Parts: sequence; structure tokens; C-alpha cells
Amino acid sequence: MNRDRTIKNDLIVKTLLGEPTERTPVWMMRQAGRYLPEYIKLREKYSFFERCQQPELACEITLQPVDIVGVDAAILFSDILVVPQAMGMEVQLIEKLGPLLPEPIRQERDLKRIQVPDVHDRLNYVFEAIKLIKQELNDRVPLIGFAGAPWTLLCYMVQGKGSKTFDEAKGFCYQNPELAHALLQMITDTTIAYLKGQVAAGADVVQVFDSWGGLLGKKDFETFSLRYIRQIVEAVKEEVPTIVFAKGAWSSLQEMAETGAHGLGIDWCIEPKMARQFAGDQITLQGNFDPAKLLSPIPVIQSEVKQMLSAFGPGKHIANLGHGILPNVPVDHAKAFVEAVKNS
Repeated sequence: MNRDRTIKNDLIVKTLLGEPTERTPVWMMRQAGRYLPEYIKLREKYSFFERCQQPELACEITLQPVDIVGVDAAILFSDILVVPQAMGMEVQLIEKLGPLLPEPIRQERDLKRIQVPDVHDRLNYVFEAIKLIKQELNDRVPLIGFAGAPWTLLCYMVQGKGSKTFDEAKGFCYQNPELAHALLQMITDTTIAYLKGQVAAGADVVQVFDSWGGLLGKKDFETFSLRYIRQIVEAVKEEVPTIVFAKGAWSSLQEMAETGAHGLGIDWCIEPKMARQFAGDQITLQGNFDPAKLLSPIPVIQSEVKQMLSAFGPGKHIANLGHGILPNVPVDHAKAFVEAVKNS
């Protein structure tokens, strides 16, 4: 594994590799973005994809939480839907309404509209942003790259928009399993090339987000999600530490641990003790503070963080939220969360 030993604060990398650290590291999913006034100013001037596709803007946004909140890692500012976009689908992101893919994939002929792209052509702006971020970070903290898991991307590509249940996407998989697997493999092949490109550009860690993995039962999670996540982890785990976060799919923690990933993200609906029993002792767990609890008074946040850290115990834990930070969280509450971890 190519390891950048020059990073001054490499707590997260060390923790993922099972090395001892002086304290628990901390970062927050969706830390670069919507709760920060500095980000909101840029949002008022530039569209979402302008922010993603202009490396200077993506760099500025990525660095904001490192400078303002004091987290132990930067995570690339981008979106999981840049992959379907690169594959040839139209993707719109409408502020406060979410994603819209106006021509979803529903039948075999729709697959002909998309392809496994040359990521260095279609997603080069991401790699340029990573190079710029690494330069500006100047080895202060590691940079986390990421991609959406194939199942979660299929959900959007078939449903055509966000959903709480993604019934149409699930129905597509049950009614057209061969078509679903063909699409999932195309997404997987694109994602492997994309993450390898992120690593080559300088990402120190990568995380695979399966936001909708919890919508599947255990058997279907294996069939439509984990078998593809396994391919991705296998392709990148020797190059950089790799984290898998499948929200709600706690019943498959053991199987996810067996992929060879270095870390598993967990949400707040499973107790750390139970997560550890499922995942085993060899893997790092990441999580699992309820993002809504950041709306609590600061003394409550501090107390809850202590309880969380105590429940996970020392070592093999990265403090994080159990999902992305909410847009209405006050910045000083986010800081209080980070400081509480650092001071424990």
C-alpha cells in the first residue's frame, strides 16, 4: 500500500490500518457543505455542478471544514451522481428538492444510452480538484475520496429521483434481474476506474457510500449490493485504506467486514457493542452519532460524545455521524462535536 508518511495528522489512516493512536480521530459525513455560511455564499453564486466541476471551487469547499471546524480529514466535495452523469445520463440537482434524472433506465434499450466511460475524459475535473486540494492541504490531514455504491446509484438511475423506498428501483431488480445485474456491473466497472483515478490523483482514503443498502433484506443486499461492493473493495484495498458505509444494512456487517475493507461506517440505529460483535475485532468501525443530536445544547453534545466514545472503547474507531450533517446544524455545535472527541 502506498502510504504518504508526510501527513502531519494521519490519525485516520493509522486507525484504519489498525495502528495505535493517541486519540480517536474525527470527521463528519457531508462536512463540506450546506451547514457552513461560507459554503452558502458560494451556493448563491454557482450552481451545484459548477461547484463540483470547477476544481478551484471544489477545493475551496473541501478545505472549509478543515479550517473552520478542525476535523481530522478532508473529504472531497463532489456528489455520487457524477458517475451516472459520466455514464451518459442527464442529472439535475435542484436546491432543496434533490436529484432529478429525467430519462431513467427502465428497459433494455435504455442501457444502450449509457456506457462505461473513459473516466479520465468524463471525470477529469474530479482528479484535477484532488490534485489541487492535496496541494492546498499541504499534508495537514488526509484527503478522503469517495463514490456511491452501485446499488445506490442504480436506485437513482432507475427511479429517476430521490425516494424513501425506491420501490420502482427494487421492482426493476425483481422483474428484470439480468438487466439489473448488467447495469450494476457497468456502474461497478466505472466506479473502480473512478476510484483508482482518485487514488492516482492523491486521495489517501476512499469511502463507498451505500445510502440505500438498508432498503434491501439480507439476501437481496448480497445479491444486488454487496457482490458489487466486494469487487470495488478488492480493486482498491491494496492501494489505500477503504471504508464501506451501507446505511441500515447492519445485518450484513460480518459479510462487509469480510470484503477486506479497512473500515465500516455504521448508523445510530445499532449499538457499538452489537456492531463490534457482528463485524469482529479486526476492522475499524466509524460512526455513529445521530446527526439530529447536533441540534442539542452543547453540553448535551459533549456528554453524548463521551458516551459514544466509551461505548466504542479505545482503538479501531473513527468518530463520525451516523449519516450526513443536517443543513440546520449551527457551526458552533459541529465544532463542539469535533472538540469533544479531541478532548476525550
